Amino acid sequence: MSDYREAFVGIDVAKLRNAIAIADAGREGEVRFIGEVDASDESMRRVIQRIANRFDRVHFCYEPCPTGYGLYRLIRSLGHECTVVAPSLIPRKPSDRVKTNRRDALGLARLLRAGELTAVWVPDEGHEAMRDLVRARAAAVETLWVHRQQVSAFMLKHGRSYPRKKGWTMRYLCWLQAQQVDHPAHQIALQEMVEAVRFSKERAERLERVIEEFVPAWSLAPIVRALQALRGVDLIVAVTFATEIGDVRRFESPRQLMGYVGLVPGERSTGETVRRGGVTKAGNGRVRHMLVESAWTYRHAPKVGAKKLYRLEQAPPGVREIAWKAQARLTARYRMLSGRGKKTTVVCTAIARELVGFMWAVAREAHAT
Repeated sequence: MSDYREAFVGIDVAKLRNAIAIADAGREGEVRFIGEVDASDESMRRVIQRIANRFDRVHFCYEPCPTGYGLYRLIRSLGHECTVVAPSLIPRKPSDRVKTNRRDALGLARLLRAGELTAVWVPDEGHEAMRDLVRARAAAVETLWVHRQQVSAFMLKHGRSYPRKKGWTMRYLCWLQAQQVDHPAHQIALQEMVEAVRFSKERAERLERVIEEFVPAWSLAPIVRALQALRGVDLIVAVTFATEIGDVRRFESPRQLMGYVGLVPGERSTGETVRRGGVTKAGNGRVRHMLVESAWTYRHAPKVGAKKLYRLEQAPPGVREIAWKAQARLTARYRMLSGRGKKTTVVCTAIARELVGFMWAVAREAHAT
């Protein structure tokens, strides 16, 4: 047993070259810098095999930014353990102002040996492809919002105000086309902005249709269908939740999932003093943003509409039961919090936090069936 050798390898990844450091097992084991090697798969394969030949067991780790999970899959294919590290949770000294590839690799190796690194969940290639598609659609929607803001600011600058409340309808677009400004250059600028809005909207709708096309063949398609039984959860919300969260079974309780999406209250308590503030907003902001928007639908009384009825008919009995229980509870809670005079933003955040718990239960029920 004394000849058994174990090593912990930290890799600081980059576009062209990766820095590698090795920490021998044991608290007092040596930590040494190997050097920088080419970041290509073939070069990394040779280095990994050369390191593995010197030890009985090797643990690798690296931060996924900016190269993704390709190195993880390469290391796993060679039969070695690999940890993809959460960059924001790496312990750092506030006084440490020096950052180099060498120091980062040495630090990763040392922290991996000490067990102080937090791993991120690594999706498979199909899941990662769906996540990239959903994020592309989210980027398109954000671009659309920016272009609409530019048009609204332009009209406001020229003293034009739409006489109705709801904007960006067909009536609103007809009103925009009928506007005449004094200088021809302004008229061209306005038309270009309107065209940019149209292009952005078409791109977002096109990506949404592609998502709808790919979902049925996806491994998490049953989870997506089950989640849509909940009020306020449409296809995009369900797919975003499934792609960003992945397998909900890795969360032992709903509260863990609530904390992951940053919907639990922050706290700074000491002794007998208890101070709780707003939500932490840690973790996955994409899911949190969509869930807060979905929570707005619970201001209405419990009811199953025509579209949702079709979704419920396709869902398993256990999912239907959870969906109705969620609707009855969350609508009542919305009324209660609003009756206490809470701000709408606070109410929607509280509803979103509980909605996460019901989504956790629905996803686990779908997995079980």
